[in-house]
Amino acid sequence: MHPTFDLDAFIDQALSEDVGDGDLTSLALLPESLRAVGHLRIREEGVCAGLAAALRVFERLDAAVEVESLQRDGDDVGAAAHVGTVRGSARTIVTGERLALNLLGRLSGIATLTRAFVQEVEGTGVDIVDTRKTTPLLRALEKDAVRCGGGVNHRFGLFDAILVKDNHLDLIGAAGSPERVREAARRARSESPDGTFVQVEVETLAEALAVADEGVDSILFDNFRPDALEEAVAAVRAAAKGRIVLEASGGVNLHTARLYALTGVDRISVGALTHAARSLDVTLEIERE
Repeated sequence: MHPTFDLDAFIDQALSEDVGDGDLTSLALLPESLRAVGHLRIREEGVCAGLAAALRVFERLDAAVEVESLQRDGDDVGAAAHVGTVRGSARTIVTGERLALNLLGRLSGIATLTRAFVQEVEGTGVDIVDTRKTTPLLRALEKDAVRCGGGVNHRFGLFDAILVKDNHLDLIGAAGSPERVREAARRARSESPDGTFVQVEVETLAEALAVADEGVDSILFDNFRPDALEEAVAAVRAAAKGRIVLEASGGVNLHTARLYALTGVDRISVGALTHAARSLDVTLEIERE
């Protein structure tokens, strides 16, 4: 989990949104003394993710509940997999049900889609990388889910790496000019703290070659076709004076991921991992204890 993310504070805020001053239905119908056991299940094949967060929901509601993980985040699971249990107050279990399921389903969906992309590029040595296209305030959890699926995290936010994008280049009048893109790369390196990872997005081979020897750590090829990308990768490898990370981005899907991986890039970034993943079908089966 990212060090800036406070899971308990997030869960408390999410519970406040859903529960407010109390679960009126459960308070009206379920005796305080009634105990129950809930069985968390993932009802389709996929990758388990978010289980620890889901179980933590019940603990934040009631410190007296007992939770047990039957799978680990990152485990492949089959249909109807029993992944965790919670025992304690029936009120607590029913009240926490929806938030727990939302987290488990959403995060398992991200991990499952990531695993599919990772399997598509298996054997190529290429990493599947996420982006900042995440749900606001859920980034830490969603990026954890990407790792559960075998993916690799890109920068967490704007504060931990430099990525010179088309908007930056447009605003300083550098877009379309390899020499000005080179100067932008030089400035980005010189103005950043020592050790900062510096990446420059390019749209043409000329721009890529212009920055290849400017001390940047990575070049991001945006919306290149696989055949053009293969040519660009070979040219940049020959021109770069040292090790440089080459990344493909834009328009990559499960049908094209392997084509891009075979171009010689080091990694492929896929925004869909987090912004387009389908939640897995999950349930909480509750019974009296």
